[in-house]
Amino acid sequence: MTKSLSLMLLLLLPFLAVQAKETGEFTLPKIQVIPIKDTRADKQYELYIKLPEGYEKHQDKTYPVLYFTDAIWHVELLSASTEFLMEEVILVGISWQKDISEASKKEHGAHASRYRDYSITKSSDPDRQAKYQFGQAGNHLAFIRNDVIKHIEKNYRTKPDSRSYFGYSAGGLFGAYILMTQPDTFKNYILGSPSLWRDIPLLTELGDKAGLKHKNLNANVFISYGTLEKELGEHIREFTRLLKNKNDNSLSVNQPVIEGSHQTAFPMTGVRSMTWLSKLTKQEAE
Repeated sequence: MTKSLSLMLLLLLPFLAVQAKETGEFTLPKIQVIPIKDTRADKQYELYIKLPEGYEKHQDKTYPVLYFTDAIWHVELLSASTEFLMEEVILVGISWQKDISEASKKEHGAHASRYRDYSITKSSDPDRQAKYQFGQAGNHLAFIRNDVIKHIEKNYRTKPDSRSYFGYSAGGLFGAYILMTQPDTFKNYILGSPSLWRDIPLLTELGDKAGLKHKNLNANVFISYGTLEKELGEHIREFTRLLKNKNDNSLSVNQPVIEGSHQTAFPMTGVRSMTWLSKLTKQEAE
């Protein structure tokens, strides 16, 4: 019996070897991954770029661009959604910082930099602040404006007046920060379940200061939350009232409530927001 089993294993080895060699990682079609440096902070990131189907063929055509944070988490959903709902758009996903220390990666995960880059206030706990370096959204926005957007608009055929932003959770908070401080960064803002919590007073203050420079927000905003996000929903409704109370005719706010929790509302947020954005870009093109 032992000899028969050994013989069988020997006969199977070539097939097992072939199977092992044929196993590999799947990469999303049409997604380019390019390195980009935060020149001011000397930090390394990556961009996940997807071009429209006819980009190479139509050399005289320009395209709207959808920028999004948490690139590796969101690229599959947004790529699939735009494939059906918004074919003629350039996708640009912005990664987390790539050159973080191995110790930080091991303790916090590859997404460690999002605590620092997307947050707008420092922690009152000195130990937590030293650990996560909260409150550097301004630096990350400078990187996006000075390095990311300039790189994309220099190297690809884009419509600078048709830039959009997608952020979820902490990325949604970061989007709210951009809207209130540098609204001309994007034309359309998608803020999915933004983690506003106690940040609305600061956003109000920042918005008032930015108002001296930007009289009108001149933006379209999609801001949503899940039906089960009771407490967060209250903060989001407060922020929405803040926007509407500006009585800014250049500002359009769409606030859908989506079935589910913070986690389960995410997929439908992607689909609903891409449907909304598709209609906007079609209207702009007419």
